[in-house]
Order: sequence, then C-alpha cells, then structure tokens
Amino acid sequence: MFGLNLLYVLTIVFYSLSVLGYFIDFIQNNQKVNRAAFWLLSSVWVLQLLFILMRMIKYDRFPIMTIFEGMFFYAFILVTIALIINRLYKMDFLVFVVNLVGFSILTISLFAPAGDISSRLSELFILELLIIHVVVLLLSYGMFTLSFAFSMLYFLQHQMLKRKLWGKRMSRTGNLSNLERRSFIFNLVGFPLMLIGLILGVIWAWVTVETIPWNDVKVLSSFIVLFVYGVYLFQYQVKKRRGYELALLNIAAFLVLLINYFLSSSFSEFHIW
Repeated sequence: MFGLNLLYVLTIVFYSLSVLGYFIDFIQNNQKVNRAAFWLLSSVWVLQLLFILMRMIKYDRFPIMTIFEGMFFYAFILVTIALIINRLYKMDFLVFVVNLVGFSILTISLFAPAGDISSRLSELFILELLIIHVVVLLLSYGMFTLSFAFSMLYFLQHQMLKRKLWGKRMSRTGNLSNLERRSFIFNLVGFPLMLIGLILGVIWAWVTVETIPWNDVKVLSSFIVLFVYGVYLFQYQVKKRRGYELALLNIAAFLVLLINYFLSSSFSEFHIW
C-alpha cells in the first residue's frame, strides 16, 4: 500500500509541475520550460502506468471499478492523448488545455473512495462485459475532452481576433478552420464509442440483474449527453453550421458531460461504485 501511495503522490507532484510549466510557456513562450514540462508529463505517464499495474496485481482485476479508479484511468487517457498530440501536432496550447482537465480530474480523485469494491460487487464485476463497458465510455470521454480543448482554442482565437490582439500567442493557437475540423473529428470518434459503451451497459444490466434501470439518474444523464453531442454532429454535418456558436455548443456539451460524470453518480442508485 505504501508503494501505491508513494506513486500516487509522485504522480500528483510531477503532474502539477508539468501543468505549471505549460502555463509558464503559455504566458512567456519559453521553449526550455516547454521541454521540461513535456518530460515531466512523460514521467507522469510512466508513474500512472506503474500505479495501474501495481493496483491490478494487488486486487487481481483491472483497476477501473471504483470512482477513484475511474477518475485515475480517465486522467491516464488524457495524459496519453496529450503526449500523442505533442508528438503529432506540436500544439502546445492544446496540450496545456487537455492537461488542465486531466490534472483537475486527478486532483478530484483525491477525495474519491480509494478502497476495493465490496465482495457483492466483486461477483458482479467479474464479467468482462462490464470492464469493456467502462473502458469504452472512458475512451469516449477522452475523445470528447480533446474535442473540447480544440473548441476552447477556437474560442480563444476568436476572442483575440475580435479584439485585434495580434502576436505569437494567437499564432500558436492554430488556424480556426483546423481547430473546428479537429473538434468535429474527435466528437465523431467519441460519439459512437459512447453509444457502444451505453449499449454494452444496458446488455450487462439485463444479463446480470435482469433489469434495465431507465429511471436511474446516471443512465438518464448519459443518454442526455449522447443527445447533446448528437445535436452538435447534426448541426455540423447535416446543417453545415460552422463558426463561433458551434464551438460554444461543443463547450456546453462538454460541461453537460462533466455534470453527468461527477454529479449524477452521487444521486444514482444503480451506479453505486
């Protein structure tokens, strides 16, 4: 247990330093700090992977079943995405936004129950279907988070153009059309992942407890999230809408996603882990 706690503390410390480094680079355009922040983020990824593997060995299951584990794995996905972005696109501001969300998720996990699940739930969670259900949903959250980051950069770019704030900072946020396109692409990936995850959850509930909790807060809010992102995709692909208002819609959709992730679990009678 001491080893896990040490890894968790080191992850928080390294992640905070990395986010701080990207923030300094955001303000001062300091490439040395940027490189240091990248290597710190790489260290965070290694520490997170070790933490997941050690917890897997300790509890003899994939560590994704408790609220704490779900948040930790979500943050791990975001760190992975941030490293890939840094490698493929070299969009430092996007990495900063994604890491800001990931660090917030990881910090909030400090207050989540970190213990193992009860023996009653252990018998239910042994089904691989449930593991796939949770992993697929968290991957969809990762895609939606990345899409949100692109929309936030679009929002910042739009505001700087509106106020005629020219400079290096604006050029580093990326082209508006590219930001909008990439935001759409990651939503396009996240939407079917979430749909598949929800379908798997419905099948698991029917097979395991022989009921589908349609009146559960978590279930209802998840389908609301899916609907909101469906509206976004419909507006983009069918209605051919573009621009600032669509970016705001995507940002609002992500806020709905966060409400679903954090608040509905507290009021859910079915999702009790």
